[in-house]
Amino acid sequence: MRPEPLNPLFSPITTLKGAGPKIAAAAARLFDRPEKQPARLVDLLLHLPQDVIDRSHMPALSELPRESGQIITIRARVARHHAPPPFSPAPYRVEVCDETGACLTLVYFHARGSWLEKLLPVGEERFISGRLEWYGGRPQIPHPDHVLSKEEFAALPALEPVYPATYGLTSRTLGKLVRQALEKLPELPEWMDPALVRRRGWPSFREALERVHKPQRAQDLAPDSPARQRLAYDELLSSQLALALVRHHVKGRGGRALRGSGKLRRHLLAALPYELTGAQNRAVAEIISDMESDQRMLRLLQGDVGAGKTVVALLAMAHAAEAGTQSALMAPSDLLARQHFATIAPLAERVGLRAVLLTGREKGRKRKELLAQIASGEAHIVIGTHALFQEDVVFDDLGLVVVDEQHRFGVHQRLALQHKAKHAADVLVMSATPIPRTLALALYGDMDISRLDEKPPGRQPIRTATIPLQRVDEVVERLRAAVERGERAYWVCPVVEDSDALPATSAEERFTLLEQVLPGKVGLAHGRMKGEARDAVMERFRRGEIAVLVATTVVEVGVDVPEASIIVIENAERFGLAQLHQLRGRVGRGEKPSSCVLLYREPLTATARERLKVMRETEDGFVIAEADLKLRGAGDLLGAKQSGLPQFRAADLALHDELLAMARDDARLVISQDPHLQGKRGQALRYLLYLHERDAAVPLLSAG
Repeated sequence: MRPEPLNPLFSPITTLKGAGPKIAAAAARLFDRPEKQPARLVDLLLHLPQDVIDRSHMPALSELPRESGQIITIRARVARHHAPPPFSPAPYRVEVCDETGACLTLVYFHARGSWLEKLLPVGEERFISGRLEWYGGRPQIPHPDHVLSKEEFAALPALEPVYPATYGLTSRTLGKLVRQALEKLPELPEWMDPALVRRRGWPSFREALERVHKPQRAQDLAPDSPARQRLAYDELLSSQLALALVRHHVKGRGGRALRGSGKLRRHLLAALPYELTGAQNRAVAEIISDMESDQRMLRLLQGDVGAGKTVVALLAMAHAAEAGTQSALMAPSDLLARQHFATIAPLAERVGLRAVLLTGREKGRKRKELLAQIASGEAHIVIGTHALFQEDVVFDDLGLVVVDEQHRFGVHQRLALQHKAKHAADVLVMSATPIPRTLALALYGDMDISRLDEKPPGRQPIRTATIPLQRVDEVVERLRAAVERGERAYWVCPVVEDSDALPATSAEERFTLLEQVLPGKVGLAHGRMKGEARDAVMERFRRGEIAVLVATTVVEVGVDVPEASIIVIENAERFGLAQLHQLRGRVGRGEKPSSCVLLYREPLTATARERLKVMRETEDGFVIAEADLKLRGAGDLLGAKQSGLPQFRAADLALHDELLAMARDDARLVISQDPHLQGKRGQALRYLLYLHERDAAVPLLSAG
């Protein structure tokens, strides 16, 4: 049960003055509330300002900043009104001037003249605040935020917080609602370690909220201010505490030691046409050590594109088979599951292990036969998609769960597949998306981490070039020559079909254009095609029946065609760094030297220019991931909503990485000393979990 003092904070914002149905609906969208669930006071309190308007500085009209977009406050006298002719779409203009003799125009669209004459009487002095724009070399403020008399202006705070606002909600409306919500904030127990609060000079939770929502100086909103740091640490601690509870719960259920002779692994290693890298050997040793202990394994295997994660997972599954148990490998898509099966099944067969594939496509008698093999234990390795969760899938004895591309699943699905095991199953999670250390902590704070940071021998370096789209004809001509030499290429587009909204060549249009240059040698694959049709095109590309595959990002993960040595990524400025790196990893898998061409549309933003520079300079996925975190911030690095990544509101993982490491240590210490949060600090920390809606972890306190 939620602690009773928190209940007022979870009441709908319609309990506040001025929050009618229209504003409540807009707030629910702004705070991304589930369907038909209202925005609450807690959403307002944790929605922090992003900037501040400083009204203490008022420039003379002759000294206005020369760039548009700044919010300014001026003191001026109303000179004259310019009303538009009747039924004209032109705006209503009011000219105001100050003692320097300089003037500025206030612009109002669809405004009533009588209302403006009352608001801005000719000859009267007014204090005006709004966003400055320059139009035809003259300054103007369209729809000012404030038009106030001297007395009204004196009552206004010198600093006004600016909130991220959208969906028809203004920053001012949000500010009024937040100030009301602050008045309803109850006294809450201190959940922080007192020594940490003293050492850092942090305010209490209430004081921190007051400081950021009612700033006394612009610095109060800075990420390194004591108030912001306190709120960021609260949020990170709640996230890490929830993950530590999951870890304690899973580990606490106890595991079983899976021991084997190592014979199957030795046979597998002998069957491989290459030697493992040092990083692969180290990861295998860590995984086998976990599996042989009587505690459950919870381990993340992180590897860059082509670092050889699948082989490491196969060796772990061979170890599980030696111990007399089965393994399940879950992939996020049908295509990826089939590719894993194509890689794993022949190798497994050579050492006497049976691998089977179970996806939504297996139907009727075929499915019944597969289910019988899984239930009897005849199938040692089961590879599949979400289909593995279904009720009719029963294992004889599931010892190891391998989850691929984990960031597409999340903690709850991680736990769900384990419930298929009679005894506590070991869990190995694989990610081909190199994740910065801070992000790995935020996503996988419940797991131990192994990193594959070496490329297998023989992997070719990839030469990366950035070329403006105006030179696309040159690129097409070079591609034609390469195809004539027998090379294969990917051409990736950001969209499936043409759209007025996006200035980008679509996959369909590019396919048509390339088909004219290379008739019969081009295929098209995108996410709107039926799975079977898309897989058939990819299979033709893999077999060499077509030389160029035009695609959207459906080729981002899991597509393995070693013969492909060229990838062209069109409108590369529209992609994130991690995605560009994943796409580039589709080539450089064979013996031929490989190249990646990043076509970009000018003009480039500073961020896009920096992204392309990073891609030219390095192939190291972990370096790229750190750069991506700094350039984009954590929120959209993996696509927070899809990834199960906690959506932080006060914390910025690119700036608060030190706080995240502290929060992880703090959370693990708390759980080691007070696993059921029964002590004084433990009880206070329950408030924190509920406040940040990490309360899904609370039932684990009693579940043991």
